[in-house]
Amino acid sequence: MKKILPLGIVDFKKLRENDFYYIDKTLFIKELLDKRSQVIHFTRPRRFGKTLELSMLKYFFESVHDPDGCSDDNSSLFKGLKIMDAGERYTRHLGQYPVICISLKSARQPDFEKAFIMLKRQIADEFRRHKYVTDSLEESDKLRYNLIMNETDEDAQYLDALAFLSRILNEYHKRKVIILMDEYDVPLENAYFKGFYDKMTDFIRSLFESALKTNPNLEFAVITGCLRISKESIFTGLNNLEIISIMDTKYAEYFGFTQEEVESMLSYYGIEEKKEEAKKWYDGYLFGNTEVYNPWSVINYVKAAFADHGAFPKPYWANTSSNSIVRELVERADSSVKQEMEELIAGGTIEKPVHEDITYDEVYKTEDNLWNFLFFTGYLKKLSERFDGETIYLTLALPNTEVKLIYRNTILDWFNQNIRKKIFLRCTAVYCRGRLMCWNGKYQRI
Repeated sequence: MKKILPLGIVDFKKLRENDFYYIDKTLFIKELLDKRSQVIHFTRPRRFGKTLELSMLKYFFESVHDPDGCSDDNSSLFKGLKIMDAGERYTRHLGQYPVICISLKSARQPDFEKAFIMLKRQIADEFRRHKYVTDSLEESDKLRYNLIMNETDEDAQYLDALAFLSRILNEYHKRKVIILMDEYDVPLENAYFKGFYDKMTDFIRSLFESALKTNPNLEFAVITGCLRISKESIFTGLNNLEIISIMDTKYAEYFGFTQEEVESMLSYYGIEEKKEEAKKWYDGYLFGNTEVYNPWSVINYVKAAFADHGAFPKPYWANTSSNSIVRELVERADSSVKQEMEELIAGGTIEKPVHEDITYDEVYKTEDNLWNFLFFTGYLKKLSERFDGETIYLTLALPNTEVKLIYRNTILDWFNQNIRKKIFLRCTAVYCRGRLMCWNGKYQRI
């Protein structure tokens, strides 16, 4: 009986304990330790394995305690995986650190108050996970800890809550803390479109500065998101930050599936004959110099093909990767952008300057930002690059058939909806002017 494919499984422990099919990415841990930065920020498109990688880091590094403070052990989760053969230099880090792990994706809410409540809840959940430390705390620290844990503290106390938890954990474990933060850009993107960007930026900046910049209890931190946001936006003064985007060669093979990994998966499930079809539909992303497949789509495709060898490929990613910024930019763009997209669909290329860091309040200033968002969110791939003065220019194309269908069926549809809306508004305006002129003529005759 074949292993079950981990469709939608982002918890490393659940994946390993239930013996799901797993493509071993544990040497990510080795590279992270070899190239240690105090704060490292990875940007990758949606559904490319960022959350699972952070979960893996959590279970590897964390010194595990149950709610009663009893020690536990996660080493069994890594049995037979590559990191365990990497040597004592790396395995000695297994289970040695307190870890703070939070996701900010729950902040996608209609207003700041609700978004802030959800962020407080995420922070409080992490305090509850480390509740075992409370018996060792002095009264003042215990009071604040319980207030945050019970979500009853003053709002201002959450600005440096992660820094406070870092100190408490360091004092308890006698080891500095690892902070893992997932989907950091979701609150900012959501807030921009909902009209409370400045409030959310102020909160995230304060949270990051206290936890990542001025935190003496920090061992290192890993942050993930889809888009790289300008240092001037929320990373002000964070000089210890290293940003790894899809332009970088480092860590390239740890997000997404390589050719070898996909071929191995197809062979395991007895569908080797699907190799060319899988490549045509789901390959083509270039991270640094490494070509990778979309992991979400590959898992869906293999699951369907294993159940029915005659199953047709589908654009699985279309249902998960829609980006509100991209849609807004597309709807504001002119006909020349639509023409370039049609050229891409026909198999052509375009050349555009690349800007790796932006702020959300600048996204509408130039059409170049649209192409940058499409590139960094996985809708385009780099074929080549050239350096001209101070600017890097990329030759861009569609990565695969799946994305081509997303352009044809979704992005161009956004354009057409917008065109129809503009035509309707123009017709309405003409009609209203005509009615007004007619009414004025009648009034003058009277």
